[in-house]
Amino acid sequence: MNYDIVTIGSATVDYFADTDSELIRIDTRTSHEELLAFPLGGKILINELNTTSGGGGTNTAVAFSRLGLHTAYLGKLGMDATGDFVLDALAAENISFIGKRAGKTGVSFVLNSIRDDRTILAYKGANNCLLPADVPAITAPWVYLSSMLEQSWQTVVDLVCTSTFKLAFNPSSYQAAMGYQQLRPLVDRVSILVMNREEACLFLGRDEHQDSDLPELVRALAQVPGQITAVTDGARGVWVYDGKDHVHAASPRPDLKILETTGAGDAFAATFTAALIRGLPITSALDYGMSNAESVLQHKGAKEKLLHWEELLDISRSNPRNIVSSSALVLSH
Repeated sequence: MNYDIVTIGSATVDYFADTDSELIRIDTRTSHEELLAFPLGGKILINELNTTSGGGGTNTAVAFSRLGLHTAYLGKLGMDATGDFVLDALAAENISFIGKRAGKTGVSFVLNSIRDDRTILAYKGANNCLLPADVPAITAPWVYLSSMLEQSWQTVVDLVCTSTFKLAFNPSSYQAAMGYQQLRPLVDRVSILVMNREEACLFLGRDEHQDSDLPELVRALAQVPGQITAVTDGARGVWVYDGKDHVHAASPRPDLKILETTGAGDAFAATFTAALIRGLPITSALDYGMSNAESVLQHKGAKEKLLHWEELLDISRSNPRNIVSSSALVLSH
């Protein structure tokens, strides 16, 4: 079967646990860190528990499907009830599963504090065990790749280097820390690269606390001619560079109430990519990507409030966004 896009990445079942844990701030001469605090040996009551499907591969698959692209998900699920849960969630969104099942499905425990900050305990399970024999022929012009580790990462690199599809890549901090030289066989094939500020600094071997020039950071990331690079930086907004021109969108609107951050990065990257695939200018892709991320930020769960295409168009018309651009650029399908 032919698809518009195939997403490759992790699949998990996410358990969101709201607790009354305290935050501890540690300041040194060179760093500032906040930690969740639980009393040793105590029993912590959970105020609310929510269960959803998650993982970068399935989060972005849902985003693409709701935006009107015929989508398949390639990954590895366990032969267990949590794997069934993920498959049911994909089927409900009209997404085809073209991976394999073996072992145990990945699980994440998302611990929320009194200030809605969170820490994630992640069990990768089958996500790390995608084998070359598990990968079918890719019949899609585009592939979106998010974080994969261990055996799965090598399988994906081999796939990308021997295929002709166009590639969008949103690495995790684990992959970004490998740097350009190690990632070069894959990165040189990328058409759209999306990272947050931390990942970009890791990728370039820079000090996150000292590199404050975001436009320069984005230029440095654009290693491949023609590659479109986006760097997100939370409240400071998003910078995009295509090798010649910059586009910048300011931070989310000041009245935005952030309830849960999980999945917002996936929402932005997938929506930004989908808009470019549809032939829209970068300014529109940036606007739609931020709008979908803002929708996710206002609700619990990574997928529940991902928007459909018409909803994004309505938001764009009713809430114009301040975007500074030197030109309107389009990525051809």
